[in-house]
Amino acid sequence: MKKLEFKINISAPRQKVWETMLNEATYKKWAQAAWPGSFYEGTWAENEKIRFIGNQGSGTLALIEKYQPYDHISATHIAALLPGGVEDTDSDLAKGWIGTKESYTFTGQDGHTNVVVEIITNPSWEEMFADGWPKALAKLKEICEAGN
Repeated sequence: MKKLEFKINISAPRQKVWETMLNEATYKKWAQAAWPGSFYEGTWAENEKIRFIGNQGSGTLALIEKYQPYDHISATHIAALLPGGVEDTDSDLAKGWIGTKESYTFTGQDGHTNVVVEIITNPSWEEMFADGWPKALAKLKEICEAGN
């Protein structure tokens, strides 16, 4: 497994950044910068499962392990999703994906927020994350700072 880290400083209060990142409507806006058509189904809450789905209907199923409002979220991916939402834990693709860990940490003060995204994944997924997360975080920053 390989650890990846992506950071951005956003000129907006932590609560606004948190809510923009997790709100269903604004999630779609920033996520599409990296993964067009992406959305989620589920609830951001500890011990809940959440589905991250792409524009072709496939995606991933994750378990939220920690949920500390305005501070931290961590999740472990527990299945790949095939088109139609079918959970896949047996294919080579799924076996290479299951166990990927993702966390988001929010810190800051005086109207500025630092967001750190940490991914621990199979090296075969490094390129997707290295290409996608900087774009997604830049769009999150743009959305959060609009009107500030």
